[in-house]
Amino acid sequence: MAYAHAVTGAGSGFVAPRIRHIGLADIRDALRLGWEDFAAIPSHAVFLCLIYPLIGFLLGWAAFGYRILPLLYPMITGFALVGPIAGLGLYELSRRREQGEEAVLTHAFDILRSPSRWAIALLALMLVLIFCAWLVAAQGLYWLTLGDVRPESLEHLLRLVFGTNEGWTLIVAGNIVGFLFAALVLVISVFSFPLLIDHHVGAADAVLTSVRAVQANPVMMALWGLIVAVVLFVGAVPLFLGLTVAVPVLGHATWHLYRKAIDAEALPRQEYIEPSTARRSAADFPVALFTPTRDEP
Repeated sequence: MAYAHAVTGAGSGFVAPRIRHIGLADIRDALRLGWEDFAAIPSHAVFLCLIYPLIGFLLGWAAFGYRILPLLYPMITGFALVGPIAGLGLYELSRRREQGEEAVLTHAFDILRSPSRWAIALLALMLVLIFCAWLVAAQGLYWLTLGDVRPESLEHLLRLVFGTNEGWTLIVAGNIVGFLFAALVLVISVFSFPLLIDHHVGAADAVLTSVRAVQANPVMMALWGLIVAVVLFVGAVPLFLGLTVAVPVLGHATWHLYRKAIDAEALPRQEYIEPSTARRSAADFPVALFTPTRDEP
């Protein structure tokens, strides 16, 4: 099957990339370059990330509308667990700009023609499952501390959480568990998605490379995680609208941090599959939507 190598890659001999040690200057430079990318192509980045605040609004509305207020905070904060997915097109734009190539809106969707697109999809699905696991864990903590109490309003929920000993236990335990989920996502995805955009590798190889890079730079990556958390929090305060700037800047910066932390030049470069203009039979639908091929000579 054409997608059998999504996990391990199509190559028979994966060459582990060389991991570099990064410092505070590298993080500052990555943020600077990320801002420059955003300044150069702001309309593209904002367009790509409009879905981010929109989904935040929808999650909040669902929580209020269906009386699942206890999950409102976990949904809003936990949405950052799938935030790396929003950066996929941004990595591609930064890659093209770094190489001096044209970077326009349509290039952000080149990943759909990438040989690694199924590995990218697999890793994205993993993050979605982690997000769902976080919601289950958050609900479980609520039941363990506050029982089956269903708040009648946001004010009632705030009184339960901040006005009782059980509520403060929930705050402390919830933030500890949330931190563990966030740390897991940081370790497995911070460099794996950029590596998949840059080179033709499998999801497992990309994740293991990201883990190795974090292990080699624990202090700097912890600082990077803190920076990401603070920037996303500040961006979420004004009704999530600040995320239209925070997310693209962080996405572009993550690409440049990947380039500083990982030397993957020995790995095969991506060769995007050109969309076919040949006529296809109606019987090929819908498989043809996901199998773009080059035209036959």
